[in-house]
Amino acid sequence: MKKLITTGAIALGLGVLLVPILVSPATGEEIVFMSADWAELACEAWNEDERLTGELGKWMQNDLDRGFKIMQIYRRDCEDSPRVELRIEERDGSTQCVYGGAVKVEELSPKADYLMFADTQRWQEMGADKYGPMKAMMFGRLKFKGPKGEAMNNMGPFGNFLVLTGQVPSNAEVCP
Repeated sequence: MKKLITTGAIALGLGVLLVPILVSPATGEEIVFMSADWAELACEAWNEDERLTGELGKWMQNDLDRGFKIMQIYRRDCEDSPRVELRIEERDGSTQCVYGGAVKVEELSPKADYLMFADTQRWQEMGADKYGPMKAMMFGRLKFKGPKGEAMNNMGPFGNFLVLTGQVPSNAEVCP
């Protein structure tokens, strides 16, 4: 896990509150929501979620005999921002994220892989568990390409993934 470094302070009337900000050890800069550094942390968070690691065995069977599935995500309102990628594999009976970062797979398979995008505000709402994947998709707040029937059969774990996006400390005020 990346290192939390407390930087800056926000004055609050009589006192001062120190705000922890996650910074990249590579650049020393603040982690931006849905950047490659953020995706690395999201991958780690995936592996700490029992529902994501324990309830997606059947989902993993549709990997086109490649041994992995790819999820690419991005913020629709951040024009020209790159997508980020999570590579998911079955390891020792557990569905593990083995890579999170910049896109490595240029061409997704619509039969097994996923591309998900939403405006930053919507990602934040889903990450705060204000609504789940069904509402997000029904009202067009979350767009995705990939095997829709498969996604519908995994709404519980998918909901955990959406909440996970709000649990990784980052700055959503700037675009990657």
